Amino acid sequence: MAYEQLEVRVENKVGLIKMSRPDIRNAMVPELRRELHEALAQMEQDDQVNVLVLTGDGKAFCAGGDLGGMNRKIDAVTGRKRLLQSHELIRTILRLEKPVIAAVNGAAAGAGFSVALACDMIFAARSSFFVQSFVNVGLVPDLGAVHFLTSLLGPHRAKELMFTGDRVSAEKAQELGVVNRVMNDESLMEEVGAIAEKMAKGPAISMGLTKAMVNRSILGQLHDTFEIEAFAQGLCFETEDFREGVKAFFEKRAPQFSGR
Repeated sequence: MAYEQLEVRVENKVGLIKMSRPDIRNAMVPELRRELHEALAQMEQDDQVNVLVLTGDGKAFCAGGDLGGMNRKIDAVTGRKRLLQSHELIRTILRLEKPVIAAVNGAAAGAGFSVALACDMIFAARSSFFVQSFVNVGLVPDLGAVHFLTSLLGPHRAKELMFTGDRVSAEKAQELGVVNRVMNDESLMEEVGAIAEKMAKGPAISMGLTKAMVNRSILGQLHDTFEIEAFAQGLCFETEDFREGVKAFFEKRAPQFSGR
């Protein structure tokens, strides 16, 4: 299948999916999100793929949601529907009975951070960083970020990242337990490729079932979280704070939130 937003290839039982919109820092525009979902579904059915690697092209892993597409009024019903559609991407990553490795080559912001968290392992370039940027535009964390971060960090540290929107370096993310390993920028894909190929030679069925068992044990509340998240984000899309946040983002200034 030909993709316009992605680079996809399979070699030595390892499937590589690279988000290839460096011009927009691999932001989750609808076309990229749709193709990513399709590529993951295709890899799920491919018996020649035992392990997947997800990465980005250019200076970002994924800069998050499509703020350009949000630079217009979105009502609560449309916002909820938009989120529920995006949740299918996360559900597919979690459902795959194959390890999915995030090779974070640069910024993982907002929804991009959430996608990385949904993967089974995260390896990060030394110059990369992670940021829960939703608060900076008056939104709630989405694509399961509340669930994943709270499970990993506990409520207090998770809230700190989500309330402040501060950048977290790759080294700090490893210290917190978000990242498995930090690697030099120039060797990231080579090292991740070697790890993926080693895993791909292992017993695919048992690894897939192990993933399913782990996810079943920790994701019991995720579906409820998705529904609450979609409702909350739909409401946030209608606020003055959201419109001010997006406007300030494009005007490259600090937002002036009013609490309305």
